[in-house]
Amino acid sequence: MSVSHTPERVLMVSKLNPPASRAAQVQRAELCHKILSASAAKLVVVRASAGFGKTTAMTQSMSRMNASGVATAWLTIDDADNDVSRFLFCLNASVSRLTDSDDRLTSGEAIEKQTASEAAFNIVARLSENRSAFALFIDDFEKIHEQSVLGLIREIVEHLPAHGQIIVGSRHLPELGLGRLRARGQLLEIDVSELRFSVEETTEFLVNRRQLELSQDDLIRVHNRSEGWATALWLTSLALEGNKNPQSFIQRFSGENDAIADYLSHDVLAQQSDGIKNFLLRTSILRHLTPSLCDALVPGCDSGAMLRHLDTRSAFLAPIEHEQLTYRYHSLFAEFLRAELHAQYPEDVTALHLAASNWYENSGRVVPAIDHAIEGRAFGRAMVLLEAHAGRLLSQGRMKLLARWLGDLPMEQLKEYELLEMIYIWAIGFTRGPDEALEMLSMTNLEASESVVIKSHILAFKPLMMCMMDRYEEASELGRAGDGEFSGYAPFADIISINSRANVFSVMGLYDRARQLIDGARDAQFSHSSSFNSMYSESLEGLIDLQEGRQKQAAARFRLAVGATSSTYDFSHTSGNAWAGVLHANTVYEANNLELAARLLHVYGPLVREAGLPDHMLISDIMLSRLAFNCGDVDRAFQALTELEHLGRTRKLPRVVATARLERSRLFLVQGRGDAAKQELDRAGNEQLWQRVRKHRMPANDLQYIEMARLRWEVLVGDAQSALSPLEQEIKEAQESSLYRRVLKLKLFKAIALYRCNRFEDSIVVMADIMPTCCAEGYVRLFVDEGSAAGMVVKIYLQTFRAAGHQSDPVFVSYLEGLTEAFGPAIVLPPAIVPEVDEPILNSLTRKETRVLQLLSEGYSNSAMAEKLFVSDSTVRTHLRSINSKLNASSRTQAVAIARRHGLI
Repeated sequence: MSVSHTPERVLMVSKLNPPASRAAQVQRAELCHKILSASAAKLVVVRASAGFGKTTAMTQSMSRMNASGVATAWLTIDDADNDVSRFLFCLNASVSRLTDSDDRLTSGEAIEKQTASEAAFNIVARLSENRSAFALFIDDFEKIHEQSVLGLIREIVEHLPAHGQIIVGSRHLPELGLGRLRARGQLLEIDVSELRFSVEETTEFLVNRRQLELSQDDLIRVHNRSEGWATALWLTSLALEGNKNPQSFIQRFSGENDAIADYLSHDVLAQQSDGIKNFLLRTSILRHLTPSLCDALVPGCDSGAMLRHLDTRSAFLAPIEHEQLTYRYHSLFAEFLRAELHAQYPEDVTALHLAASNWYENSGRVVPAIDHAIEGRAFGRAMVLLEAHAGRLLSQGRMKLLARWLGDLPMEQLKEYELLEMIYIWAIGFTRGPDEALEMLSMTNLEASESVVIKSHILAFKPLMMCMMDRYEEASELGRAGDGEFSGYAPFADIISINSRANVFSVMGLYDRARQLIDGARDAQFSHSSSFNSMYSESLEGLIDLQEGRQKQAAARFRLAVGATSSTYDFSHTSGNAWAGVLHANTVYEANNLELAARLLHVYGPLVREAGLPDHMLISDIMLSRLAFNCGDVDRAFQALTELEHLGRTRKLPRVVATARLERSRLFLVQGRGDAAKQELDRAGNEQLWQRVRKHRMPANDLQYIEMARLRWEVLVGDAQSALSPLEQEIKEAQESSLYRRVLKLKLFKAIALYRCNRFEDSIVVMADIMPTCCAEGYVRLFVDEGSAAGMVVKIYLQTFRAAGHQSDPVFVSYLEGLTEAFGPAIVLPPAIVPEVDEPILNSLTRKETRVLQLLSEGYSNSAMAEKLFVSDSTVRTHLRSINSKLNASSRTQAVAIARRHGLI
């Protein structure tokens, strides 16, 4: 085919030069490294829809190549380049920048005398003359659709020299024989998943480049909503400039935002054919798109072919991993499309949702079927589906889902369905707390219902809510009143009643009776399976195991309890799972798996706070505080306790308030701040409250009660000798009550007290008594959370154990060594081996160095100290080196010990 005759052209300089970079651009270092490292690839395809940063990634890669000595050239495509001669004219001009030859082939006259194949061959020949590495960047490649131009480029790529590379930026997959190149390992594909900004890049752009003052939570929210789409982040930054209430804007940030909508309307939707627009709008109501489901919403359309077409041409449609032929829209794009659908075709919305609901029901997927019925405001259909399936979902513990659905229904319509109204109240109890659920119950006529099913639910509901409100005496009375009134018509409620009674007996210390009831609840579940009740039963017995010192058995039960509700559905759908999840996190924390514990609490902690479970809130937030302290974030550790105390006061839970103060006292002791710890103890001393706690077996207060807290203070900073006698009494009472985990903690305090009284051999004897049990059960944080004093007695016991030649049990030795390592720098040296320091040297410490020492002794990390002192991390490290040098200390720990001995801190 001969190249057609065209008039002489004036080449625009802008086509041969990349766009100028802006100061606000974020450096895409990983992307550039990937492109520069792909030396085997003849072709690099950077593919994404408009605004994902293709051009930026290419220009930054080009700059890095230039800096490393690689010759580069640029060509921006426009619609006119579908004319072969024009394209060759521009391509030759670009290639001339890569070669040392003259421009003899760039004139229109020379081009006209060649066929397309000859032109491709001559371009390759010119490129081959240059032996050094080169790269040709071609942007906006999606504008080329002329097959002769595409064929010419395929020829060039096929015969490209080994040291050459072509980098293409396109909105869709170019027709360049990618399959063949992919099979040869000569293709690198950069798609939208790699072009999306990471959280760190989003932070870099909004905070460092755009100078916006946003919290980390706000940054994560913007990142999640934009899904790392660069243009959305840019438009958001413009909207946030000068905005007096950025949090409010971020909360409302969506695809319906004017700037986002305008961009998507003009740059994306307007570019599509009428058939594609219709498909996009009608399927925008779907969270996931499959060919069969889309066919139900767009009759007459070959949805499979349409989805494959969109997948190659739009980054706003993404495949779902591990799901064949299943896709989803970018969240902002989906919101924009739904807004357009409501604006243009409001009369079609309900029918589309009904079509989706019917398809899902016929496919056996009830949850999305109900979702679409409610979203389409087809409440009658929603009621029918819920009436058939809500009871099963309740038994599975899907409380948040039920609360959302039933809360979206018209209340007047809901009142016509007694059982659904009762299920809604159950769901509210587990998601928004017992106070709101009981108030809601009082506003209905359910307590006057003649239905035996509703009566069974009421009998089960009230005692459980009393337990959740820390009102166990009332729960016990209600439970006794309902004994023997199980109807058999409401298995879920009947089994809840059994479990609630078991919970009350457990708190009262009647473990044998509690276990009998738990076994009864398990037996009942053989004929009426309920994953929620299974979780409840296993959690209850796990708590008994925990208090009786069977740490590993408790851990196994909590893992089983978490799996009871998450085996069928993801845990994010149920608050019931959080009940067991926090307890599981607690045993993970005790084993010193802090990273996993933190991840679990990130999921389950907010759920138990919403539900208002006192013991679970205490366990969760105290763990979060300790995790923060362990990372050196002391401020966050105290903030967690302050928030917990405030929550207890707001929810009218005095036990939560007092226990938060006990934990704050312990934290002060770990910092060596005895006076502050004593003040917190005095503030927590509600004697009437603690008498009630003493009488019961509250899970969160097994190791957190006023007598133990006072003994801890005496042992660590007070009169250790005077603590020995009350310690013996506490140990005796704990043993008689089968509270063997408490016994271990009290005996640890006894060992520390004996050590402080210089009764070293007696201290070792006590440690020898408890260590085999602690090893067998895997206790770690039981020791480590008591700070350096506990670390010292553990270390001395290990040294004594080794000196006696007891190395025959490798498991025990490994446990002792791991336990010692878990203390890290918290173990301080005994005063006898802390080196003396001359007074003049002590006086040479600057005020800033003394402040650093103080913060160091309180547990702050380097980064936290830098924030406190308004200096950089490197400045803190400089201060620490200077302190160690002046005090002749070999470590941070020794520096703190010297400073304490000489009264500097």
